[in-house]
Amino acid sequence: MEKSKINKEWHMKNRMSKNASFEQRVKWHTEHNKNCKCREGFPQKLEEEIERRKKKN
Repeated sequence: MEKSKINKEWHMKNRMSKNASFEQRVKWHTEHNKNCKCREGFPQKLEEEIERRKKKN
Protein backbone atom coordinates (compact mmCIF):
# COMPACT_ATOMS: atom_id res chain seq x y z
CA MET A 1 0.00 0.00 0.00
CA GLU A 2 1.28 3.47 -0.92
CA LYS A 3 1.95 5.92 1.92
CA SER A 4 -0.28 8.97 2.08
CA LYS A 5 1.23 12.36 1.30
CA ILE A 6 0.94 14.90 4.10
CA ASN A 7 1.07 18.58 3.31
CA LYS A 8 2.96 19.69 6.44
CA GLU A 9 2.94 23.35 5.44
CA TRP A 10 -0.86 23.37 5.07
CA HIS A 11 -1.30 21.60 8.41
CA MET A 12 0.98 24.08 10.19
CA LYS A 13 -0.93 27.07 8.78
CA ASN A 14 -4.40 25.59 9.29
CA ARG A 15 -4.79 24.22 12.77
CA MET A 16 -8.31 23.47 13.93
CA SER A 17 -9.27 25.02 17.26
CA LYS A 18 -9.91 22.65 20.16
CA ASN A 19 -13.52 23.78 20.54
CA ALA A 20 -14.41 24.03 16.86
CA SER A 21 -18.11 24.17 16.04
CA PHE A 22 -19.71 21.68 13.67
CA GLU A 23 -19.61 24.24 10.87
CA GLN A 24 -15.93 25.02 11.52
CA ARG A 25 -15.07 21.31 11.50
CA VAL A 26 -16.89 20.75 8.19
CA LYS A 27 -15.13 23.76 6.65
CA TRP A 28 -11.70 22.64 7.95
CA HIS A 29 -12.09 19.08 6.66
CA THR A 30 -13.39 20.31 3.29
CA GLU A 31 -10.29 22.49 2.86
CA HIS A 32 -8.09 19.70 4.19
CA ASN A 33 -9.38 17.30 1.54
CA LYS A 34 -8.53 19.88 -1.15
CA ASN A 35 -5.01 20.59 0.15
CA CYS A 36 -3.67 17.43 1.74
CA LYS A 37 -3.68 13.74 0.87
CA CYS A 38 -2.85 12.32 4.31
CA ARG A 39 -6.39 10.91 4.57
CA GLU A 40 -9.50 10.88 2.42
CA GLY A 41 -12.93 12.14 3.31
CA PHE A 42 -14.28 13.14 6.69
CA PRO A 43 -13.86 11.39 10.04
CA GLN A 44 -16.64 8.85 10.58
CA LYS A 45 -18.33 10.71 13.46
CA LEU A 46 -18.41 13.95 11.47
CA GLU A 47 -19.80 12.13 8.42
CA GLU A 48 -22.51 10.59 10.62
CA GLU A 49 -23.44 14.01 12.00
CA ILE A 50 -23.60 15.48 8.48
CA GLU A 51 -25.98 12.67 7.44
CA ARG A 52 -28.06 13.08 10.60
CA ARG A 53 -28.47 16.80 9.95
CA LYS A 54 -29.40 16.19 6.29
CA LYS A 55 -32.19 13.83 7.36
CA LYS A 56 -33.40 16.31 9.98
CA ASN A 57 -33.93 19.08 7.38
